[in-house]
Amino acid sequence: MQNSEAMALSAALLAAAGELTRRINDGVVARGFEGRPAYGFAFTHLAPDGATVTDLAAHLGFTKQAASQLVEELVRKGYVERRPHPDDARARLVVLTERGWACTRAAEEAAADAVRAWGELLGEGEMRVLRDRLVRIAPYGPIKPAW
Repeated sequence: MQNSEAMALSAALLAAAGELTRRINDGVVARGFEGRPAYGFAFTHLAPDGATVTDLAAHLGFTKQAASQLVEELVRKGYVERRPHPDDARARLVVLTERGWACTRAAEEAAADAVRAWGELLGEGEMRVLRDRLVRIAPYGPIKPAW
């Protein structure tokens, strides 16, 4: 692949990711939840069993201090709560509240709406191939937002 082709592919993937992020966030807000994309990136790591602030920071590519500030914001808005860690008395586990789970479900609905539009453009078969190939390229993430 030529350098210019690699740049075009990179730009297309980044544009698709940015558009998907925007559409999911807009869908979440339209469904009555206050937020920003960082919430969703955090929620993907907190579901289903919670995580420590240190784990969350690593997942998001944040400093521990920035992750702590995000968790404080999420606690204030009722999306998460801190609980004692079951395996480490010194650590706290950050878990989604019912409001956090409801917001997660709203994000899933918004993602389905966004991806449905891609399916209408590409067709069901091409969508499966696209998903499978992207999972093969980047099977485990982490999702690192850029802002």
